[in-house]
Amino acid sequence: MKPLVTHDDCISVGRAISRRGLLKSAAALAAVPAASRRTLAAPTGSILAYVGTYTGAVGAGGNGQGIYLFSLDPAKGTLTQIKVAAAIPSPSWIAIHPNGKYLYAVNEIANFTTTPPSGSVSALSINRANGDLTMINVVSSQGAGPAHLSVDPLGQFVFVANYGGGSFAVLPINQTNGSLGTATFVQVDTGSVGPKLATNPPQGSFAISGHDAPHAHMIQSDPAGKFVFGADLGQDRIYSWLLNRTTGMLVANTPPFIPVPAGDGPRHFVFHPNGLFFYSLQEEASTLIAYTYHAATGSLTEQQMLSTLPPGFAGTNFTSEVRIAQDGKFVYAANRLHDTISFFGVEASGRLTRVGEASTLGDYPRSFTIDPTGNFLVSCNQRSDALTTFRIGAAHEDEEELTNRLVFTGQYTPVGSPAIIVFLT
Repeated sequence: MKPLVTHDDCISVGRAISRRGLLKSAAALAAVPAASRRTLAAPTGSILAYVGTYTGAVGAGGNGQGIYLFSLDPAKGTLTQIKVAAAIPSPSWIAIHPNGKYLYAVNEIANFTTTPPSGSVSALSINRANGDLTMINVVSSQGAGPAHLSVDPLGQFVFVANYGGGSFAVLPINQTNGSLGTATFVQVDTGSVGPKLATNPPQGSFAISGHDAPHAHMIQSDPAGKFVFGADLGQDRIYSWLLNRTTGMLVANTPPFIPVPAGDGPRHFVFHPNGLFFYSLQEEASTLIAYTYHAATGSLTEQQMLSTLPPGFAGTNFTSEVRIAQDGKFVYAANRLHDTISFFGVEASGRLTRVGEASTLGDYPRSFTIDPTGNFLVSCNQRSDALTTFRIGAAHEDEEELTNRLVFTGQYTPVGSPAIIVFLT
């Protein structure tokens, strides 16, 4: 049995689990009555949220127990844990179907199948009244160590990026029950690995993570669901495909990928709500690249590159997540080791202006999410086993207008090895 393929920060995410073991634990979860698994009820008027974690090796980076269910007070930003909603292995990335009925989770493991090594993707149904999750099915992710997935905006497909296996896959969604079918498309990235050292690192940086091999890190469609983009950190490429909705195949665009500076390592990206701009976050260079997005052709034109770190920073940092405010006025980017979230104003052209940063008050922010009201930002601090919540848009007394500063609410919410939080809307 091969060992678990670890993620980019080289922290163990716990012991690998076999396909049989995963299916047995899923069946056991489904067999337990929801009432006996609930520890608290969601307060009236609250927003439900799910937190995906790393599981398996307590004390070695896998302190979570699966997918946790929380409630958020939309007035105060208070998070309250209700229960573990799904005790599945290392659901390090989760996404909700546009209809709000289904949740999909990667299982960041390497031995769901062993020939070839593969992780898995779990499909679960959502009880919208109380947030309960019920297992539907589990399928191969078509590569080891899946680190990211997203759901097609029209709800027909789940797109998966396998970090360990260096592959992208498309999984069809059964429109009747939300189950996942066998992959309709798989691309295994080969060759063209960038240098270990970034082209544009901070001074004194030793940020070396994923340039040993291809590492697919994120895959998501554009807002219209016409083109799909995939970031391969190891190859320093952002792939662009046209989605064939009849076959579920991804067809290489012209050109087939957008290169980023060698060794900089594209990790995550985000589209502006207006569909005209695209922002890519480079893990090893700690940079943001702003592009103009041409929706008719699925092509990108670079406008600007800037650091996610404050002026004068020196040393090692790894970026993790990039998000954009619902109104499109600010972009946020997380820094690990520096342990901050930087925020940037968005100009009419799509270019960015640095505004400032706020400490996450926790260690190694794996990701963060803005709640549906747009008033709160929640950071998943992986190594310090806690969520921290910030109010967005609180101005200092000497400021004439809001600058989307992040002000800590005073709440730490304990959860083992948190990786991602998503809200049920």
